[in-house]
Amino acid sequence: MNKKVSQGIGASHWVLPICSCALAILMLVLAPTAQAQTKQNQKASSTTQKVIIQSTGQRSFKDNASNNGMKSNTLNPALFQRRDPDELVLDSAGNLDYRISQGCIRRSLNEDSLPANIGIDNRAFSEFFKTQTKTFFDRMRGECIPYAVAFGNRNRFDSLSIMNGPIQDARTEVWTFTPSAFGGFLVQQDYLRNESQNLSEIRLPLREVLYDPTKVADTLPMELVWELNSLIKQIYPEDNSSLENTNSVVRIIVDFGDRERWAQIWAVEIIDPTNKEVFASAYWVERNDIPGGFFTGSGESLERSFWTNPLSYRRISRGVGSVRASSGKRTSSKTPTTQAAPPKPRYRTHMGIDYAAPTGTPVFSVANGKVVHLGFNGAFGNLIVLEHPGNYHTYYAHLSNYNVELELGNEVRRGLEIGYVGSTGRSTGPHLHFELRKNGIYVDPYGTKTQLDLWSMRDNESGQLTREILLLGSPIKN
Repeated sequence: MNKKVSQGIGASHWVLPICSCALAILMLVLAPTAQAQTKQNQKASSTTQKVIIQSTGQRSFKDNASNNGMKSNTLNPALFQRRDPDELVLDSAGNLDYRISQGCIRRSLNEDSLPANIGIDNRAFSEFFKTQTKTFFDRMRGECIPYAVAFGNRNRFDSLSIMNGPIQDARTEVWTFTPSAFGGFLVQQDYLRNESQNLSEIRLPLREVLYDPTKVADTLPMELVWELNSLIKQIYPEDNSSLENTNSVVRIIVDFGDRERWAQIWAVEIIDPTNKEVFASAYWVERNDIPGGFFTGSGESLERSFWTNPLSYRRISRGVGSVRASSGKRTSSKTPTTQAAPPKPRYRTHMGIDYAAPTGTPVFSVANGKVVHLGFNGAFGNLIVLEHPGNYHTYYAHLSNYNVELELGNEVRRGLEIGYVGSTGRSTGPHLHFELRKNGIYVDPYGTKTQLDLWSMRDNESGQLTREILLLGSPIKN
């Protein structure tokens, strides 16, 4: 069966006036590879329609253990082996130089030269674009062509999404072009049909999101409140710290989920409702083999902060490094005939990040995962271990207690309150000991050289982000 956490939701919301992604055509120089790449990019969309959302509570974890009676906290001993971080060779498989440019380019008589006009220096793609878009420009509306284009290493073309005008309604089309891994290019056509789907648009005052989460909880599930607050604090423009004193709003595109899928924020924008200016934005990119992640409208990853933020309140008291260890020997009480040399101090490696916080401070899951350990374990004290896609594990140690509904085998969502800060096990005071491991080896999430595939845009995900910028974002101004 599925367990759900009861959280109230606002009585009604407006369904997003876009996002019915009815996949129409995949055209490829090598057709057999098109379907495989396209599966990663499909996502439901919606049109304007009033819907009533019942106060049924939102699912924050699935119970996979109830059918087999798993109550034990026993676990594979390999998860508790202390392996040297130097054993880990990180290969982020990501595009660290990824960047996005967007705008609304004025229409011209030579519209098929759009790639060159927005900085795409790729003759083969320009020819492909010209042959494929003859019918697209016949259905243009408005005075400009909205676009979002992504570039990778050495200004390599990664993806391009264009819309048939700045008008968002049932006649809107979004075409997305991406290079094929086997040569040539792909084009995906999305039509925004008049069909009600799962996405809703919500607007909340920026002040409430930043400083009054109880009011936000009247609208969103609690796990999304934590996620939204973390998002806004990251994208909030530091050079304009007075925004919260204005009437600025946070525009949220959200799927409230059901018994079969998580509630999920898909897009967030900080907007001045007076002039419709978008100060900052972020979009969710879904992944199959590793946890999904948020990226800004300019392509910057926000995930490193999420994976190092298990507490709303946090103060790092100790990170990775060497700590003094006891010598293990006591000096003799007898007076020696010759003065012995003082014992050399010994040190042991401290793996993990210690967050100092008062006992009882809530601890949150940093990403979607599965509970693979729940119970006491020696020096860790009360410990929760979560397993995440991509062979990642997170450890939450020295807890004073656990979420009473949490059990071994539960699948939990990012932002779920899983436990509470304590001082159990080998601990000198209340704090959370947090670890991130990859393939069983500790990863220092604060290391300047640490780059994980979790924290960068991979080439085959670029088209999804540029498409969502046009589908889910506010209309791009000319």
